[in-house]
Amino acid sequence: MNSSPPEDGRLSPGLYIVATPIGNLSDLSPRAAGILARADAIAVEDSRVTAKLLGHIGARRPMVPYHDHNADRVRPGLVARLASEAIALVSDAGTPLISDPGFKLVRDARAAGHQVVTLPGPCAAIAALTLAGLPTDRFLFAGFLPAKAKAKADAIAEIATIRATLVLYESGPRLAATLAALADGLGDREAAVAREISKAFEECVTGRLSELAARYEDAPPKGEIVIVVGPPEDAPKASIDDADALLIDALKRLPAAKAASEVAKATGLQKRDLYARALELKE
Repeated sequence: MNSSPPEDGRLSPGLYIVATPIGNLSDLSPRAAGILARADAIAVEDSRVTAKLLGHIGARRPMVPYHDHNADRVRPGLVARLASEAIALVSDAGTPLISDPGFKLVRDARAAGHQVVTLPGPCAAIAALTLAGLPTDRFLFAGFLPAKAKAKADAIAEIATIRATLVLYESGPRLAATLAALADGLGDREAAVAREISKAFEECVTGRLSELAARYEDAPPKGEIVIVVGPPEDAPKASIDDADALLIDALKRLPAAKAASEVAKATGLQKRDLYARALELKE
């Protein structure tokens, strides 16, 4: 649908998803500033935070609180207003819908036939990926892990085998415990802790998960924090000698050809080499 404003300068009715700065207010795009300045209302997480952003661009607009605690109650009214008004959706920082209830508003707006427009911009998860120096060809955003130890361990176990870089959000007081839990559940992988992105004290510390957990154990940092964890490291390729124990066990249950096939699948070694070795072991 066409999101260009009418000739009188008013925005077309609909929902405008507006990414806002994660630190430096100068990162707000001119297009985003224009939408915020002309929206009929802005759905916000915290009106105090958004008021500072509006002050930066010299605008004053009506704001409607929309967050985890009131979203179900407020959403129907916002959707109804979209028929005749331009409503901007923002989070306190970064791109809306990333770890917030915004997706339900988008879903309901579409279901009601209203225009939905996105204004891309800052996102802490993507920014941290660019700082970490870890593979970016495949990554999984895992949001915030649960606070309780058992639930956290279970959540980590669910993502442990995914062959991709992992991106998580965390708070300063919980950082060291989460890094230690990640080391326990994933192995001591390469990782990075990025915080205060785009602000004066931007920092990205890299190292093994255990090293980072020790670094922050007695010194929890302040600010918005993103943890980036590298994918599982490839295990060294098994040798014929390494496969002997597996072959000996398999030969107790299977003929040589089937034993070789089973061990080939488990180790990645050539079946013909394993079959020759299985015959030697049988003798």
